Amino acid sequence: MTDYIKTQLDERVRAFESAKEIIDRAQGENRSLDATEQESVDRAMADMDRRKAIVDDMRALAARESEVRAAVADHAEARAVVETAQPVSNDADTIRSLARGEIRSATFEKRDVTKGSTGSPVPTSFYDQVILLARATGPMLSLSTELATAGGENLQIPRLSTYSVGSVNSEAATFGESDPAFSAFITLSAFKYGFLTQVSRELLEDSGVDVLSLLATNCGNALSFVVNTKLTVGTGTVEPTGVSVAASAGVTGGTGVSGAFTYANLVNLAYSADAAARALPGFGYMANGPSIAKMRLLTDTAGNFVFQPSMADSTPDRVLGFPLYENPAMADTATSAVSVLAGHFPSYYVRTVGGIRLDRSDDFAFSADLVTFRCSYRIDGNLPQTSHVKKFTGGAS
Repeated sequence: MTDYIKTQLDERVRAFESAKEIIDRAQGENRSLDATEQESVDRAMADMDRRKAIVDDMRALAARESEVRAAVADHAEARAVVETAQPVSNDADTIRSLARGEIRSATFEKRDVTKGSTGSPVPTSFYDQVILLARATGPMLSLSTELATAGGENLQIPRLSTYSVGSVNSEAATFGESDPAFSAFITLSAFKYGFLTQVSRELLEDSGVDVLSLLATNCGNALSFVVNTKLTVGTGTVEPTGVSVAASAGVTGGTGVSGAFTYANLVNLAYSADAAARALPGFGYMANGPSIAKMRLLTDTAGNFVFQPSMADSTPDRVLGFPLYENPAMADTATSAVSVLAGHFPSYYVRTVGGIRLDRSDDFAFSADLVTFRCSYRIDGNLPQTSHVKKFTGGAS
């Protein structure tokens, strides 16, 4: 998988260089792109997007595979299916065991087949995995600082508003007192997110699809998606305070451009953040896909692209030398919309209680003979030091 991802990244770089060469040539000749050149640039940009999506899917697949294995390992019935192959006595039982995933291969007795024979001469093959819909859940859980607790009681975080101030003292003079000042505590609670899903017992027992793995994957994806959204744009009343809500004002865009940002806006946004925060690992830009697409077309005053594609699997793309994190929960560029953040994202604190839970009940819908699965997650988040993350807001129309 690593070699495949590296190949996709190399192809992204080639596509980027080809588009850059065409645009640089047109800029050098002080003219606009002709139709053929524009088509080539669009094709290269689309190829970059496609290969980035492939890389993201491969990375997400590897991460979710470990989550699914962990969830299934905790379930005694699932372990029994995986670890114990029940003995079978005839071909019909063998085919049923193959469909349920209890065995992975079988040898059948050779029989004569003629034109008058009915039914299929060989068993029908069935792939036991469902092809999932690719969906990016977002980076907030991985970029932020996580505080994992066993209980869900309120957790208060102190924060400093001003430092002590030193001053020059003459010989034998009394030192003046200067105490640091504290702001109000940040209180993190534990908002609960979850849902129920029910599966017939017949489907669990008879289906060739690995239903338990599918449910575990769907549970993790569904909860991670809604949690990332709330950690990004939550209002803080009956949900977490999202990072784009808690961030302090950095730059407001120009008027009459429908909320679009410029090269100068991005530069000023990064340097509006606290200098100490800007020097910390984890400082970067955050935006959604459509906004990132606009960044990829921006150039500085010398005609250089501000976007630089990643050259390695483990590192993100960069803008103006800072890492760029894609978050689908961020707003599109629009008037008065917060479409770009620049800051030290580990300064955002996320409080979790117990992690994602996947529970099973055979009694909840006993009368209908349905097995009920419950997915739940308790979480909260806030930004104690708002000067560490700054936001770009689209200008008025």
